[in-house]
Amino acid sequence: MIGRQIANTRSPSRTRESGRRLRPPTGLEQRHGTGRRAEAPPTFIRPSFRALAPIFMFLLFSVGPANSQDIFSPSRHDPIPAELEAMYLKGLKYLTTTQSRDGSWTDNQGSQPGVVGLAVMAMMAHGEDPNLGPYADHIKRGLDFILRNSNRDNGYIGSSMYNHGFAALALAEAYGSVDDPRLGPALQKAIDLILNSQRRNPNNAWRYSPESQDADTTVSGAQVVALFAARNAGLAVPDEAVVKALRFFQRCQSADGGIGYMGPDGPNSTRTAIGALAWALAKQKDTQQFKNASAYLAGAGFATGHYPFYHEYYAAQAFFHMSEEAWNEWNARNMKYLATSQRPDGSWEGQHGSTFSTAGALLSLALNYRFLPIYER
Repeated sequence: MIGRQIANTRSPSRTRESGRRLRPPTGLEQRHGTGRRAEAPPTFIRPSFRALAPIFMFLLFSVGPANSQDIFSPSRHDPIPAELEAMYLKGLKYLTTTQSRDGSWTDNQGSQPGVVGLAVMAMMAHGEDPNLGPYADHIKRGLDFILRNSNRDNGYIGSSMYNHGFAALALAEAYGSVDDPRLGPALQKAIDLILNSQRRNPNNAWRYSPESQDADTTVSGAQVVALFAARNAGLAVPDEAVVKALRFFQRCQSADGGIGYMGPDGPNSTRTAIGALAWALAKQKDTQQFKNASAYLAGAGFATGHYPFYHEYYAAQAFFHMSEEAWNEWNARNMKYLATSQRPDGSWEGQHGSTFSTAGALLSLALNYRFLPIYER
């Protein structure tokens, strides 16, 4: 799948409950279409929410009883269910104990940079300090692997645009929170390659190779999400690139709101979730295109799709942006499904290997934590 078929400013830390910043951005401001090119991020260690927990608890209990009661009301507090936490930790234990010294994994697709990127994001999504926390060494090894597989001349990561998109997304999510001066330049080159590939493509979208002259919605979805993550991190992403990419998704949307592969024919839930996410990240949830895609997904209900865990990864984000009611219902069913399908060693198994499947499953659950910048509403 990743091989071919499916084949932070930068963003500051956020609390799970409210999404508020724990500290102001350092260096680059967040820009929307006018950001500067990335420089190597300054050397700093961004405190995690978990590391600051004692300070927050002191402040919390120093307020009066009435305020404390309001803070713990359902509308303000979003506790993580114990069963979800246990499931997530079990999955992370599997990923960390099976990672190779070079930062990759040895199972099917586990040595693909895009899969390594998804696994790294699953570790970061739990919220510990990526520089000093329990997963710091594993995150560093994974990022090292991605950087070693990045072409120094043009920034191309791996051997397919699937790999490139997911790996670039991981770099964007790590940029500014992981103390590594190599991330900024590598991310900039990766984003430049995505933009240049789009300019050369008559569909203004993407497919398997940077030189492809055709396009599909799955490869394009990976590039679009990476572009938004880079924009969140302070890099310049032209509005024109976003507009043209969304027009491609619109051309692939059928009359019933579903999205097809290379056109409107044969829509399915996974590709529709990808398109819905693209419109949501572009802040176009009031458009008819997003509404029609949401209606299609709501009508399909909970489905694992043809590619399990790849589907969950995108569907979780799409339903999260649709509405609180839709998200809560889908999330509850996803938690039940993943609890029953998780193996004793903490992994999930699928046709593209246990690393890809486990990372995808965990990232579909990570919306409950909301530590990744791309997981903002």
